[in-house]
Amino acid sequence: MQVNPGIFKAYDIRGIYPTDLNEEVGYAVGRAFVTFLQVDKVIVGRDMRLSSPQMFDAVTRGLMDQGADVINIGMVSTDQYYYACATLGHAGIMVTASHNPAQYSGFKMVRKMPQLLSGDEGIQDLRRIVENDAYAPATRKGTMTEIDLSQDFVSYVLGLIDVDALRPLRVIADTGNGMVGPILQRIYAQLPAVNLTGMYLDPDGSLPNHGLDPLQPENRAELEQRVVSEGADIGFAFDGDGDRFFTIDDRGQFVSGDFLTALMGQYYLEKYPGAKIVYDVRASWAVPDLIKAAGGIPLMERVGHAFIKARMSREGAVFGGEVTGHYYFKDFFFADSGIIPSLIIMEMLSKKKASLSELLAPLEAKYFISGEINTRIDGDPKAKMQELAQKFSDGKVEWLDGVSVTYPDWHFNVRPSNTEPLLRLNLEATSRELMEEKRDLVLSIIRS
Repeated sequence: MQVNPGIFKAYDIRGIYPTDLNEEVGYAVGRAFVTFLQVDKVIVGRDMRLSSPQMFDAVTRGLMDQGADVINIGMVSTDQYYYACATLGHAGIMVTASHNPAQYSGFKMVRKMPQLLSGDEGIQDLRRIVENDAYAPATRKGTMTEIDLSQDFVSYVLGLIDVDALRPLRVIADTGNGMVGPILQRIYAQLPAVNLTGMYLDPDGSLPNHGLDPLQPENRAELEQRVVSEGADIGFAFDGDGDRFFTIDDRGQFVSGDFLTALMGQYYLEKYPGAKIVYDVRASWAVPDLIKAAGGIPLMERVGHAFIKARMSREGAVFGGEVTGHYYFKDFFFADSGIIPSLIIMEMLSKKKASLSELLAPLEAKYFISGEINTRIDGDPKAKMQELAQKFSDGKVEWLDGVSVTYPDWHFNVRPSNTEPLLRLNLEATSRELMEEKRDLVLSIIRS
């Protein structure tokens, strides 16, 4: 069938409903999934988007017509879906477009936890099967059963921290009308020390309040303001499907993902001395520095959950973090979760008897990071990265993921977006002045 090849992304299938991704495509993806993986059972969950019931019906119809039985886990967060795939031991499809705007739909697909289908492994195979109608002959018609694992999930994640160690904390959590609100309330209800104020906890695919991506400053502005005005100890924000997590400290300031990775990595090493911790190529020097100082082994990896999960699983790493708010846990099947890091941070603040701003102070005095800066590119992103490599050839040049250049007092990574015509710059230096000077220099080359 004719299908827009652009919906088959690096880590999932994603497109605008109903133009790029509709019921016909969803049905075809269901059939292709069974044909490619040769599975007889598939776990399927969905998010709160207005198109998700229709897309759920379409993809499950395709799965069953192709001969697979569907285990329907209902409307859940993506970490609940990962939990189901891991504990039941089957392949899975989650109907979600994550943090994309309301008009998008999509699928996140598990082969067998922690392996997901990605552009390198599986997603382009599905595209070829769909385009060529190359489905295997179906020998039977599948059935659907419903299962609710939410209470098991609540018990499991609470078992990952010492609930009794939590001291009184005032927490404001903004779930942005995404998928985290209901399960968050059930979990936090088991934490007597935590005083929770919720923002937009009801799932609502019309997104009446703000967008689903807390990396965009406008989507977290109200939370930042309320942490200060209500005197909260901390603010938590979650993306639409609940696999990414963000923190606002007690000053009402957004905390970068690399600083959180550094602090949580260091904390994990108190529980698991000498352990391996995976971080992504964009991260601040704070991450490897703190991990080494705590006696751990830092491992740098390409950006993207398919790569981080595979590396953690291969190496037996206990924890992994990405700048963009994905946090991965060996104790959670090497998968990412939004809920779990919120629990870890509350336990860390309680045991260290410190505010988050106090824990951040030594990092803020030493590491000066640009944050991710995106530039739209008309020409060839590869040529632009080659130009950067030549311009800064007196530094240490690496090509693990995009181009990375390191000098003694500053470094940067520039990599292309997987989904848009953008180059993404992350830069760090040993002083604010040097960071701003080098940031502007690298940007001038990217934008010339």
